[in-house]
Amino acid sequence: MMAFIFRRFNDIIKIMTVSAPPVLTKRLLWTKLEIDNSETQSQPKLLLSRMPNIKVFSGTSHPDLAQRIVDRLGIDLGKVVTKKFSNLETCVEIGESVRGEDVYIVQSGSGEVNDNLMELLIMINACKIASASRVTAVIPCFPYARQDKKDKGTNNDDKERLIEKWKSIEWKYRSRAPISAKLVANMLSVAGADHIITMDLHASQIQGFFDIPVDNLYAEPAVLKWIKENISEWRNSIIVSPDAGGAKRVTSIADRLNVEFALIHKERKKANEVASMVLVGDVKDRVAILVDDMADTCGTICHAAEKLMEAGATKVYAILTHGIFSGPAISRINNACFEAVVVTNTIPQDEHMKQCSKIQCIDVSMMFAEAVRRTHNGESVSYLFSNVPY
Repeated sequence: MMAFIFRRFNDIIKIMTVSAPPVLTKRLLWTKLEIDNSETQSQPKLLLSRMPNIKVFSGTSHPDLAQRIVDRLGIDLGKVVTKKFSNLETCVEIGESVRGEDVYIVQSGSGEVNDNLMELLIMINACKIASASRVTAVIPCFPYARQDKKDKGTNNDDKERLIEKWKSIEWKYRSRAPISAKLVANMLSVAGADHIITMDLHASQIQGFFDIPVDNLYAEPAVLKWIKENISEWRNSIIVSPDAGGAKRVTSIADRLNVEFALIHKERKKANEVASMVLVGDVKDRVAILVDDMADTCGTICHAAEKLMEAGATKVYAILTHGIFSGPAISRINNACFEAVVVTNTIPQDEHMKQCSKIQCIDVSMMFAEAVRRTHNGESVSYLFSNVPY
């Protein structure tokens, strides 16, 4: 049957190459090449046949993730040289032609955030003025995402450090904060980015800061897969948000696992008082799974874990999309009551995993690779919002 179909397909190609428009003829030939390759070539070669005119470059923030992406796509990483002058200015040299190419630049907002952001902007501009047809910034962890609105403060850990200094002044009168996430969006657009691919934005309204398309992928499918494969008692678990802002995230995961959810509400009555943590939900004799989009100094999730154990939870896991782990984060995790702290590799985790045996990593490179492939081929990426590509 397959041989008959293949012969008929060859006959159609012979007819269409005479009378069909050039674009359709080209697509038919590509399809024939894919069928041929499926019989004789490996999967990476098959993907390559579908993806002409594409280049993927890596910044210095996360070369391992970029390499995993191109390995899955079956292409080579683009040649780029990044260096700094003696005065610490960033210099980028693209080592191959990008004229007419669909360019993807992988750079995460981790490590030296300001240097990496500047490097990304320069790489985008370098490709744009070298006549690339489209430049897409693949930013697994979006920098400055927490500065997304003008309110009465920064994150809770920063507040605690500043309380003593400003205890005589009401906090609500201290609000002169910038909306830095909007500034970063403007900078990316001005540099020449035509498209943004990122994961688990701290606030979904950041997508509205851009006048260019933004694909915000979700780690949720990979998280669900990890829970089912690594937590044997997951049917007796409860999904917990460490703050009220993450309620939507945990309810989505709880619904898909068909388990209950809870949240921890943090109150601060006065600027110089430590917040009280109120658990809303019943975690007694259950496995508690804390879920959040990011953890920086880990003060909030460690306090939340203590609260859950006091309330009768049998075990506590933490699952985070972006494991920043700055300052005292590692020591706090080592001293906390977690069974495991699970993060994705949107930020490099090798050094963190060496320092803390509780940290485990979920690879999400396949999701970014599939997003790149679908974007390049003009296909929908909504499949990735609820499925892990295999």
